[in-house]
Amino acid sequence: MGENKPINSYRGRLAPTPSGYLHKGHVSTFRTAWQRALGGSLVFRMDDLDPKRCSLKYAEACKDDLKGIGIDWNEGPDCGGLFGPYKQSDRGKLYLEALSLLLDIGMIYPCTKSRKEIGEVGLKSISGEDFLFPENWSTSKKIKGVFDFPGSTNWRFRTRWGDKISFFDQNKKYVEYTVGLDLSDFVVWRKDGFASYELATVVDDHKMQITEVVRGMDLLLSSARQCMIYDALGWERPKFYHCDLVTDCEGRKLSKSSRDLPRLFTIF
Repeated sequence: MGENKPINSYRGRLAPTPSGYLHKGHVSTFRTAWQRALGGSLVFRMDDLDPKRCSLKYAEACKDDLKGIGIDWNEGPDCGGLFGPYKQSDRGKLYLEALSLLLDIGMIYPCTKSRKEIGEVGLKSISGEDFLFPENWSTSKKIKGVFDFPGSTNWRFRTRWGDKISFFDQNKKYVEYTVGLDLSDFVVWRKDGFASYELATVVDDHKMQITEVVRGMDLLLSSARQCMIYDALGWERPKFYHCDLVTDCEGRKLSKSSRDLPRLFTIF
């Protein structure tokens, strides 16, 4: 299978995580992705990477709910395609291959620091939502000859404080983040043997030749991390479209706690 993207061919994707039922915010975003893919191709990928959080019940409910409100796709676990498998739980080998490439170019290193240890330092990002991995804990040494790679340890992507990460968003326009203020070294492989969301998403979107990623505005910072991975691997970035979030009456982000099909139908 070639790595070159089809010329002048739009390829979008739906990539739900089956850790709960879809809510109005998800469906609004998926509807936007579906509309933007009209005239092109739309891929359905099940982001069921974490078996502790994801279940077949939610995966089936997700597909049924989207089909029930008229959203369809050209490729996916139910209809096949040239870029499968279309479930992340079946794509682990591809993530490990990408991790090995990052190791070869010196962009990752093993890390034993826990979330508690990082939090105790108290170095928060500008948004105040995340703790930054301290600059003096990062390692600049290239790791060679790793035994039993990747082993049972976390692996972090190496960043450089002061660097700017920017991209153009089709909805929000110009977006820019600064390493050391907004983000720092981040996990790309977990000690339990799974790729991080950022690494898995980059690998899948690249391998499936996705030309535009449509997702919620709450994933802007994650998109910046993904851009860093794309650039490190020498892969072309897709375009991005970040949708405004749908909130409840008190302005809070919606949760996946319940299934409410009549409410979902009101979106159309």
